[in-house]
Amino acid sequence: MTKTKRISGMVLGIFFIGLCVSFLRLSQFGVDPFSAMNLGISGFIGWSFGTWQLLVNAIILVVVFFQARSCIGTGTIINMVFVGYIADFICYVANDVVQIQMNLPLRIIALLLAQLMASMGVALYMVADMGIAPYDSVAIIIEKLTHQKIPFHKARILSDVVVVIIGIIFAIASGAGIWSVVGIGTIINACFNGPLIQFFKTKLERFYL
Repeated sequence: MTKTKRISGMVLGIFFIGLCVSFLRLSQFGVDPFSAMNLGISGFIGWSFGTWQLLVNAIILVVVFFQARSCIGTGTIINMVFVGYIADFICYVANDVVQIQMNLPLRIIALLLAQLMASMGVALYMVADMGIAPYDSVAIIIEKLTHQKIPFHKARILSDVVVVIIGIIFAIASGAGIWSVVGIGTIINACFNGPLIQFFKTKLERFYL
């Protein structure tokens, strides 16, 4: 794979991930686990989602630097800086500029598009192989620190459950309510993301190679 293809795949993948988060927020059916935590906390302290997510990613990145440095690449930095702000910008345009009225059909469409963008975005990101997002390294670190006693897939479930609980606590504390951060969209993301990522990854690897 040429460097140009890797860079274009990485940038496009990160853009799709930003779209995914914005569509999940617009659907009001719940967001992915990491976004759930960041939405809950940012709403509680009155920060923008993008700014709070950038801070959390920076903190996690410090840990990743010492525990799983091989996970860090150009894509890591671009992901941690831009995904949250892309989501904030698209939600701002939809809600405040265009003022789209999200009725049930539009919410369902947004949910389906979000899942498509999530899977395709991560697949592009993985095929480009230019580093992974700080949060995606957490399960790798847990597996490493427990000497494989907690394997990656279980570590990912554990980290997802913990961040969702944190998101729920802060969402309730802020008065936004549990359904502002979790819902059927969270479940769909958890159940279908893996198989769809593998599907798109296989197709993209053939295209890029």
